[in-house]
Amino acid sequence: MTVNLLTTPSCTSCRKAKQWLIDHEVDFRERNIFAQPLSTTELKQILMLSERGTEGLISTRSYVYEQYKDKINSLTIGELIKLLAAHPEMIRRPILMDAKRLEIGFNDDEIRRFLPREVRKNDLERLIRNAL
Repeated sequence: MTVNLLTTPSCTSCRKAKQWLIDHEVDFRERNIFAQPLSTTELKQILMLSERGTEGLISTRSYVYEQYKDKINSLTIGELIKLLAAHPEMIRRPILMDAKRLEIGFNDDEIRRFLPREVRKNDLERLIRNAL
Protein backbone atom coordinates (compact mmCIF):
# COMPACT_ATOMS: atom_id res chain seq x y z
CA MET A 1 0.00 0.00 0.00
CA THR A 2 1.32 3.43 -0.93
CA VAL A 3 1.74 6.01 1.82
CA ASN A 4 0.85 9.62 1.08
CA LEU A 5 3.52 11.93 2.45
CA LEU A 6 2.31 15.52 2.74
CA THR A 7 5.22 17.93 3.14
CA THR A 8 6.57 21.43 2.66
CA PRO A 9 10.05 22.24 1.33
CA SER A 10 11.52 23.91 4.42
CA CYS A 11 10.26 21.35 6.96
CA THR A 12 13.03 19.39 8.72
CA SER A 13 10.60 16.79 10.06
CA CYS A 14 9.30 16.27 6.53
CA ARG A 15 12.81 15.51 5.31
CA LYS A 16 13.31 13.06 8.20
CA ALA A 17 10.05 11.27 7.40
CA LYS A 18 10.91 11.07 3.71
CA GLN A 19 14.37 9.66 4.46
CA TRP A 20 12.89 7.12 6.89
CA LEU A 21 10.45 5.91 4.22
CA ILE A 22 13.29 5.62 1.70
CA ASP A 23 15.56 3.81 4.17
CA HIS A 24 12.81 1.31 5.02
CA GLU A 25 11.76 0.86 1.39
CA VAL A 26 8.19 1.97 1.99
CA ASP A 27 6.35 2.93 -1.19
CA PHE A 28 5.20 6.55 -0.91
CA ARG A 29 3.90 9.47 -2.90
CA GLU A 30 5.12 12.90 -1.80
CA ARG A 31 3.04 16.04 -2.16
CA ASN A 32 4.05 19.59 -1.33
CA ILE A 33 0.96 21.09 0.30
CA PHE A 34 2.09 24.63 -0.51
CA ALA A 35 2.29 23.86 -4.25
CA GLN A 36 -0.79 21.58 -4.17
CA PRO A 37 -2.97 22.62 -1.22
CA LEU A 38 -5.30 20.12 0.41
CA SER A 39 -8.96 20.31 -0.51
CA THR A 40 -11.66 20.54 2.13
CA THR A 41 -12.57 16.91 1.31
CA GLU A 42 -8.98 15.80 1.96
CA LEU A 43 -8.87 17.73 5.22
CA LYS A 44 -12.10 16.04 6.33
CA GLN A 45 -10.55 12.65 5.53
CA ILE A 46 -7.49 13.50 7.63
CA LEU A 47 -9.70 14.60 10.53
CA MET A 48 -11.71 11.37 10.33
CA LEU A 49 -8.49 9.36 10.75
CA SER A 50 -7.12 11.63 13.48
CA GLU A 51 -7.24 10.60 17.12
CA ARG A 52 -6.65 14.16 18.31
CA GLY A 53 -9.01 15.97 15.92
CA THR A 54 -8.21 19.52 14.92
CA GLU A 55 -5.89 19.97 17.91
CA GLY A 56 -3.34 17.60 16.38
CA LEU A 57 -3.62 19.10 12.91
CA ILE A 58 -3.09 22.79 13.64
CA SER A 59 0.46 24.13 13.83
CA THR A 60 0.45 26.55 16.73
CA ARG A 61 3.92 27.75 15.68
CA SER A 62 2.59 29.12 12.40
CA TYR A 63 2.59 32.88 11.98
CA VAL A 64 -0.91 32.63 10.48
CA TYR A 65 -2.10 30.79 13.60
CA GLU A 66 -1.16 33.86 15.63
CA GLN A 67 -3.58 35.92 13.53
CA TYR A 68 -6.48 33.49 14.09
CA LYS A 69 -5.78 31.94 17.50
CA ASP A 70 -8.38 34.02 19.34
CA LYS A 71 -11.07 33.12 16.79
CA ILE A 72 -10.31 29.41 16.21
CA ASN A 73 -12.36 28.09 19.13
CA SER A 74 -15.45 29.93 17.93
CA LEU A 75 -15.26 28.60 14.34
CA THR A 76 -17.48 25.77 13.19
CA ILE A 77 -15.67 22.69 11.91
CA GLY A 78 -16.62 23.70 8.37
CA GLU A 79 -15.18 27.19 8.82
CA LEU A 80 -11.99 25.78 10.34
CA ILE A 81 -11.53 23.34 7.46
CA LYS A 82 -11.95 26.19 4.97
CA LEU A 83 -9.41 28.24 6.92
CA LEU A 84 -6.88 25.37 6.84
CA ALA A 85 -7.49 24.82 3.13
CA ALA A 86 -6.82 28.51 2.48
CA HIS A 87 -3.76 28.62 4.78
CA PRO A 88 -1.79 25.34 4.49
CA GLU A 89 0.99 26.86 6.60
CA MET A 90 -1.34 26.34 9.59
CA ILE A 91 -1.24 22.57 9.08
CA ARG A 92 1.26 20.49 11.09
CA ARG A 93 3.58 18.44 8.96
CA PRO A 94 4.60 16.02 7.78
CA ILE A 95 1.38 14.11 7.38
CA LEU A 96 1.71 10.43 6.53
CA MET A 97 -1.44 8.56 5.66
CA ASP A 98 -2.94 5.69 3.79
CA ALA A 99 -6.51 4.42 3.72
CA LYS A 100 -6.48 3.37 7.41
CA ARG A 101 -3.57 5.03 9.19
CA LEU A 102 -2.48 8.58 9.92
CA GLU A 103 0.52 10.19 11.53
CA ILE A 104 0.88 13.94 11.92
CA GLY A 105 4.41 15.07 12.67
CA PHE A 106 7.46 12.84 12.72
CA ASN A 107 7.86 10.27 15.48
CA ASP A 108 10.49 7.47 15.21
CA ASP A 109 8.25 4.93 16.93
CA GLU A 110 4.88 5.85 15.46
CA ILE A 111 6.10 5.90 11.86
CA ARG A 112 6.79 2.15 12.10
CA ARG A 113 3.05 1.54 11.68
CA PHE A 114 3.60 2.17 7.97
CA LEU A 115 5.93 -0.81 7.65
CA PRO A 116 4.31 -3.91 6.19
CA ARG A 117 2.89 -6.20 8.90
CA GLU A 118 5.36 -8.97 8.02
CA VAL A 119 8.34 -6.65 8.54
CA ARG A 120 6.98 -5.51 11.92
CA LYS A 121 6.39 -9.11 12.93
CA ASN A 122 9.94 -10.14 11.95
CA ASP A 123 11.39 -7.16 13.84
CA LEU A 124 9.44 -8.11 16.97
CA GLU A 125 10.57 -11.74 16.76
CA ARG A 126 14.19 -10.62 16.36
CA LEU A 127 13.90 -8.34 19.40
CA ILE A 128 12.45 -11.17 21.48
CA ARG A 129 15.21 -13.56 20.43
CA ASN A 130 17.88 -10.99 21.28
CA ALA A 131 16.31 -10.33 24.68
CA LEU A 132 16.49 -14.02 25.67
